[in-house]
Amino acid sequence: MSAAYDLLAGLVLEDGRTLGAALSPTQAADAEAFLDPSSPPSHYWTAPRGDGKTTIAAGVTTVDLLEHAPAGSRSYFVAVDRDQAALALDSLRGFVERTPGLSGALTVEARRVIVRATGASVEVLASDGASAFGLRPWRFVVDEFAAWPRSPNHEMLWSAITSSMHKVPGSKLLAVTTAGSPASLAFRVLQHARTSAEWRTSETPGPSARISPEKLAEQQKLLTPAQFARLHLNQWSSADEALVRAEDLAACVAHDDALEPARGARYVVGLDVGLTRDRTAVAVLHTLHGRDNDGEPRVVVDRVVRVQGTRARSVRLDDVEALVADVARRYNGARVIADPWQAVGLCQRLRARGLRIEEQPFTTSSNARMAATLFRLFRDRAIALPNDRALLDELARVQLVETSTGTVRLNHAAGEHDDQAVAIGLAATQLLTQQKAASVADWGPGFIAANDSLWKPNEFDMAPRATGWWSGP
Repeated sequence: MSAAYDLLAGLVLEDGRTLGAALSPTQAADAEAFLDPSSPPSHYWTAPRGDGKTTIAAGVTTVDLLEHAPAGSRSYFVAVDRDQAALALDSLRGFVERTPGLSGALTVEARRVIVRATGASVEVLASDGASAFGLRPWRFVVDEFAAWPRSPNHEMLWSAITSSMHKVPGSKLLAVTTAGSPASLAFRVLQHARTSAEWRTSETPGPSARISPEKLAEQQKLLTPAQFARLHLNQWSSADEALVRAEDLAACVAHDDALEPARGARYVVGLDVGLTRDRTAVAVLHTLHGRDNDGEPRVVVDRVVRVQGTRARSVRLDDVEALVADVARRYNGARVIADPWQAVGLCQRLRARGLRIEEQPFTTSSNARMAATLFRLFRDRAIALPNDRALLDELARVQLVETSTGTVRLNHAAGEHDDQAVAIGLAATQLLTQQKAASVADWGPGFIAANDSLWKPNEFDMAPRATGWWSGP
């Protein structure tokens, strides 16, 4: 073992253990290889969530800065976003504060760490705000590479990083990530690295031994198969997949006809407005109040109404207004949830009629929340549908697709529709949010515990967030 690795192994973690005591044999070999001046100039590590990638990368960076960095040299630790950059800096700062002798050798500033004796430094940057053009790096560490959005700016950033490496003799690059999409820049680079003599690659299969079987089983319930494969099995998998399996969709059909309003039931109307090519869809839903987790549906789709426009004759918003007002009043004064795009005036007029209207703009987070809600309801067969052929045909074709920011949303193929799915998703997300707020008082904590997976919509926003030594990124 080298002196640099000995220093790495002695870094102190939050729980008081040394890093050397926590590393697996593969992680130890990877770290020692990167710290070896004779190793290839570029290194690529992949590992499942929970394996402490950010922490290890921060440890390697700290030791490399002390042991190898030339006087006045500059290194850069590039995180996927500002939040992850803050976590990386916290890891660097933690090693300095906890490890005897380091606080006297290193100065930690707002965004960088500096060797007092030589002036060598490492600066932490966020990929969404970084520019590498003009930099002369001694080291570049790229954290959670697969989580970089697919954008021209990030492609340009990667080009700037790789093209700058030749400027300083002995410079090195380390890319660290959990597996992502096969369409990502990170996978394209990995494919090249696997066969290049200029790269050393290390790919650790999942799941991480540091995640308990109970926690892993819970994650499998919360994630789509593709996302579980990527995050916990470290398998490069496309996130584009069907919203619902055919057998689950068939199992969710619970009533032949639309249901009439029931006295005392609380309804929500989801409204997705389409004017020409897309349809306007109005969906009425309610929850089965007070049911525990006994296999009964928890969300009921009572009725779905479609209004189809054409290029020659678009949907008239006056007709939609009259339809929504009638439906909401019939169903016990239901709250209406609508995307205000194309419908701001419509929402204003409905309010003037005395209806309760809540606007839900389509954003990256709201789309991901809605997709997550629908996916779990269908997977758990916790939604009751009418035997409506037009509705079932659409739901069978709706896809979950990955966005450039790494979240998922609903989508449809050319010539298809997802308007009814969106209307149901708007109402279902609102219903479950309201249900959770009321449930502790009305139903008790046991119901919440049994059904908590239905109320974790942001699990589909998979931007990495490390919360501790082995809990992420």
